[in-house]
Amino acid sequence: MNNIDTGATALVLVSAALVMLMTPGLAFFYGGLVRRKNVLTIMMQSFISMGIVTIIWVFGGFSLAFGKDIGGIIGNPSQYFALQGVINDVKAIPGPGLTQNIPMLAFFVFQEMFAIITPALITGAFADRVSFKSYLIFLVLWSYLVYIPFAHWVWGGGFLQLMHFQDFAGGMVVHASAGTAALASVLFVGKRKLKKGEKPVPHNITYVALGAALLWFGWFGFNGGSALGSNGLAAVAWVNTDVAASFAMITWMIIDWIRLGKPSMVGALTGSVAGLATVTPAAGFVQPWAAAVIGIVCCFVCYGAIMLRAQWNLDDALDVWGVHGVGGFIGLLFLGIFASASVNQVSGLIEGNINQFLVQLLGAAIAVVYSFVITYVLLWLINLITPVRVPEQVETKGLDKGIFGEDAYVE
Repeated sequence: MNNIDTGATALVLVSAALVMLMTPGLAFFYGGLVRRKNVLTIMMQSFISMGIVTIIWVFGGFSLAFGKDIGGIIGNPSQYFALQGVINDVKAIPGPGLTQNIPMLAFFVFQEMFAIITPALITGAFADRVSFKSYLIFLVLWSYLVYIPFAHWVWGGGFLQLMHFQDFAGGMVVHASAGTAALASVLFVGKRKLKKGEKPVPHNITYVALGAALLWFGWFGFNGGSALGSNGLAAVAWVNTDVAASFAMITWMIIDWIRLGKPSMVGALTGSVAGLATVTPAAGFVQPWAAAVIGIVCCFVCYGAIMLRAQWNLDDALDVWGVHGVGGFIGLLFLGIFASASVNQVSGLIEGNINQFLVQLLGAAIAVVYSFVITYVLLWLINLITPVRVPEQVETKGLDKGIFGEDAYVE
């Protein structure tokens, strides 16, 4: 591995660690939002992804996503299988006027962390009612059939990348795919069963705050690290990440305050996550002023999506579709509107490039349709093998005790 750019390598490795921290952060964020009898189950669903998806990534996942392209659809499954050829290989990162080399291993571990958190995002939608066994099967199949193809199509030389579709850090690959899968899972699994007078309210808002803090912190690696180099583009992505989250948090709080008469901490934290998810695809393509606009506008759209979901009587327990699905989708469109050639050589609608907007719209539509259909079919097939939903008595008693025989809190 000659001519390695040490600065770029250091940024990618540190960013991988930051993105890894987001999965435990998600566990706390989701864990605080559910009822206390199910907190261990939903946290376990995040943590177990760290183990299973790593194995998938080593044995074929990375190859299928980033191996030599086959027909624009998938990568060569044998090229990097079991890390073959990864250890002594380099990844050339083209940039304005220069090319940086980083170890392929650094790129491998950075992308691995994206693959880990994406299916874990879906769990917030079907919280409190899905069996652990069926989730494990779903985790493996969904990773192979949805996440990995998306990663190849957008970042690994697939057909969307060849069409110049842009997704800086995962608006389609991570958020739109997981959020749409969340909607499909809610439609398949159905509503939670509540006791008379029982309300599905957050049991520990301090956990939610801790999780949101870890997510925000890790998101700097998620977006900033996607520059794959210690350069000005990384700085732009870092700043845009913080700006969008901050403006979104305040906007969501104001909407809650006007609508409900009181500010809400859960609402403010949810708004920050919506801003982070929405700016993700555009973080390395837009000016900071556009990131502020994205943070503000996304709140009205995502908030409206959550209200619409409630009118539809769909039990997306933690509003994964409204925050991540809708946020990721509109973030791809915002990229097509606000992209500035002065940032990353891609212009959008406001600079007169309507083609980029249309390509973004097409890619986002493909993501939504594909993820929804495959997710629903997967759950239907899994249900033929083992019930996706837990028995009613387990759901009533709580999944922590019913599945794991453990209590989060001992009186």
